Amino acid sequence: MNIDDILAEVGGDETPGKAGDLQELTRCWVTERSAPEILPWPSALMDRVLERVRLQIEVVEDQFGNTDPKTNLRLVIIQTELERFKFLVRSFLRARISKVGPRPQLKRTTLNDFQLDKHALYVLTDNTQMARLSPSEVQYVSSHQSLLQAHYHSCFLSQLPSSLQRLDDTAGGMSMIDQPDFDKAVFVRALRDVGELVHIEGTDTVFEMKRGDIYVVRWSAVKELVFTGDLELL
Repeated sequence: MNIDDILAEVGGDETPGKAGDLQELTRCWVTERSAPEILPWPSALMDRVLERVRLQIEVVEDQFGNTDPKTNLRLVIIQTELERFKFLVRSFLRARISKVGPRPQLKRTTLNDFQLDKHALYVLTDNTQMARLSPSEVQYVSSHQSLLQAHYHSCFLSQLPSSLQRLDDTAGGMSMIDQPDFDKAVFVRALRDVGELVHIEGTDTVFEMKRGDIYVVRWSAVKELVFTGDLELL
């Protein structure tokens, strides 16, 4: 059994599209973890990745129990690659869910320790944010917020006057809907020369970015350039 031959055989299945999907998924994962707000759902990419994961699982299940050493080594390599994709998918989904769902904690002793996500209402009330969710995420955040509101109502909101029972009240010039910190500092790298000057709102700071430049800057100043693919988050 020649290990080099087996690696070459498995590596022969490595198509440019497959390698590109892995790179793109990794970039989506890093970007989602770094951005303070939820980003558009990469529908086409996730469809391809999930289909590839499903097919690889089928291959492993079909070949499971085969006593041929060459086949067993090939399955080990396939399973290793499968776990790599599964890790990235799970971590990517966790990063997104953390922005629209509860953040579980192992120990909760006081009301302040109940760290429920503060941005679910903002996402639900903003059409732009809702358009960035996948159908499953829309169903999840809607169900989560409905359950949370019903729980609050049965615990204490029902004891308050009806005018004070809303969780999205904006009376008095103050909103109960917490938004993401759009001025959060993020690390960005220019993937190509940016054809426009970057301006930091509220300041006199203006600068240009060339390909390869890395900056620490407010998310609000560069998010549109991230969306267009001029910059990437680190």
